[in-house]
Amino acid sequence: MNFPALFFIALALAMDTFAVSIASGLSARRFSLRHALTLGLWFGGFQALMPFVGWAGGIQMRALITGFDHWVAFGLLSFVGGKMIHESFKIKAVEEKPPIPEARVMFVLAVATSIDALAVGVSLAMDNVAIVFPIIVIGLVTFLMSVLGLWIGSRGLHFFENKIEVAGGLILIGIGIKILVGHLLASPAAP
Repeated sequence: MNFPALFFIALALAMDTFAVSIASGLSARRFSLRHALTLGLWFGGFQALMPFVGWAGGIQMRALITGFDHWVAFGLLSFVGGKMIHESFKIKAVEEKPPIPEARVMFVLAVATSIDALAVGVSLAMDNVAIVFPIIVIGLVTFLMSVLGLWIGSRGLHFFENKIEVAGGLILIGIGIKILVGHLLASPAAP
């Protein structure tokens, strides 16, 4: 997988955490480096861990589904992208919270925003991608987007939050289509 495709996957996956970070910044009303680093480490860490878990599971299944793995990758990325687009239209309430949520809350938020990355990890296994570099890029991009989101939210600049999630969903669907078309063109006899 080339770097631009990997970067766009990482960016798309970071959109949920970006939106949550904006909301967190709105409730904090001021930027705190400690808060930003805490969010970035939780979100970036889980966004890096979940693709690895999905990839490890996908490697185990790959031999069973080799003939249609490109359809699985396309289906997973399209589902995750469609889910992101659908969720972007939901109204998100910003609750007043303490500036840095407690560890239990951060854990739940980190898991909830990184479930999509699990499915992407499976699709990376189906596409026979080595996982170390992708998880570093995904974790780093998510960390940076979380810090940026908190900064934007603390400044009250949340008006484009939903559009960013739509863009992330469209990017994942586009990459799924690219994987599918690439496999279908490479092997005309594939299902």
